[in-house]
Amino acid sequence: MGRDHGFRISGLPFLVVGGYPRFQYSGYWFSPIDPWPEYWATDWYDTDDVYVMYLDNGYYMYNRRYPSTGIAIRISL
Repeated sequence: MGRDHGFRISGLPFLVVGGYPRFQYSGYWFSPIDPWPEYWATDWYDTDDVYVMYLDNGYYMYNRRYPSTGIAIRISL
């Protein structure tokens, strides 16, 4: 976890559960709670590296190309 542990979502196990996307990385499932910004590329999950940070009692996913915007995520086993 953190800026030094970036990864690309493309190629990871991916599911849509109840209409919501989630992906698996390093044994954990990550479920976005917030929508990703419109200004991110339409294929950002194939082309951009992301990383996860724990801030203000929650987990957030950041796109390295747009590091000022964090997306709230839920992490589960």
